[in-house]
Amino acid sequence: MQWPCVGRCIMPPETTEFCPVLRPRVPLRWRKLAQIHGNIFTLWLGESPVIVLHGFQAVKDGLTTNPEDVSGRPTTPFFDENGNKEGIVMTSGHTWKQQRRFGLMTLRNLGVGKKGLEHRIQEEAHHLVEYLMSERGQPLDPAVSFSQALSNVICAMVLGRRFSTDDETLRQLLKANACLLRPSGILSRRLNNTFPWIMDHLPGPHKEVLASHRFLYCFAKEEIRRHEESGVPDEPQDFIDFYLAQMVKSKDDPTATFDEGNLIHTILDFFIAGTESTATTLRWALISLVLHPDVQEKVQKELDAVLGPSQLICYEDRKNLPYTNAVIHEIQRYNCIAPIGVPRQCVKDTTLLGFPVPKGTVILPNICSVLSDPEQWETPHQFNPTHFLDKDGNFMSREAFLPFSAGHRVCLGERLARTQLFIFFTNLLRAFTFRLPEGVTEINTERILGNLLQPHHYKICAVPR
Repeated sequence: MQWPCVGRCIMPPETTEFCPVLRPRVPLRWRKLAQIHGNIFTLWLGESPVIVLHGFQAVKDGLTTNPEDVSGRPTTPFFDENGNKEGIVMTSGHTWKQQRRFGLMTLRNLGVGKKGLEHRIQEEAHHLVEYLMSERGQPLDPAVSFSQALSNVICAMVLGRRFSTDDETLRQLLKANACLLRPSGILSRRLNNTFPWIMDHLPGPHKEVLASHRFLYCFAKEEIRRHEESGVPDEPQDFIDFYLAQMVKSKDDPTATFDEGNLIHTILDFFIAGTESTATTLRWALISLVLHPDVQEKVQKELDAVLGPSQLICYEDRKNLPYTNAVIHEIQRYNCIAPIGVPRQCVKDTTLLGFPVPKGTVILPNICSVLSDPEQWETPHQFNPTHFLDKDGNFMSREAFLPFSAGHRVCLGERLARTQLFIFFTNLLRAFTFRLPEGVTEINTERILGNLLQPHHYKICAVPR
């Protein structure tokens, strides 16, 4: 087998999970490797070859030319121990196809992309605005309040209820979620994957990661019990209702994968993937706004001109807010929070950009390289909302805008995330002007290593308009 690489690009194993988490400087290192070897090359993590796709064309072609061939997920001891073969995000094959298809259908039934779910998002945006108003422009760290608001959207959709911001269960949910995304757990997972028979008997951060996963597992299991005790309603109200009804409907189907294990891990997928990604994007959004006050002012002027002060903001309003829509897209492009998303794996022998690749090979699409591809973006390393505006100021979609990845494993919650981000962002900018605290002239823009590239904690003033 001739690997698509000139020589062996030997890299220290960032993790035997095949780099689901990257140091912020790794994409830069990959850029240098791409300059030498081209936009498809092999990294050798120990004895394991991993193919990197770099740049828009390579990522697009690699993930969409034969999308079924690269639709698998790699397995590791850590993920195997924690339900790698259940749910949606980390499964492959028949289980993944059936669970994803059902997930998409149920999200539509719950109103994703329609007015049905928007009122839930609007409600949480209203609670967030009320909280920030109560702070009266004093310096605050928005991280917790953003996570609470986004988590409650997931709670409403999956569980059929929301939690008050001082609820202990919500606090523990956010703590467990944060632990799974924290940098301190990364080394432990690397060691756990390499030496699982040793790590089982040693203390360390990996124990906290496992404990957090167990807490989320038990929380989901208890919620399922609560729904079962209430009985499956004639008209399901939330994701668990729909799933329990599907379990009953398919109980005699030997090919069905609808069972409690898959339901539990699908609930975990929604919480882990659906809360912090949007919350992190909003945190980066405020950084971008205070660094570019002229952009913030233009967004506010457009909002004031188009929307009434008490009008409920809907996702459909984006069509009348081209500049605001462009700014939101640019925030996602410029502040790439998931460099490679979740790794892919070839489920059969295939061909990538003309190179033969055997079954089982792990594929890492470098999403950051797509969002900063100099062949696709006029000023790739500058924050520039005009990337998404035509010469007449109309919003312009871009083919290279792939923060949610591409192909068969494009993010299941893309539409939900887009809706949340738009409604939260516009409600915040209509109500407040965001500034650095008095006497503070700089804000840290370095990224923190983790399952998401998060900003350092900062304080900001939400000044009522």
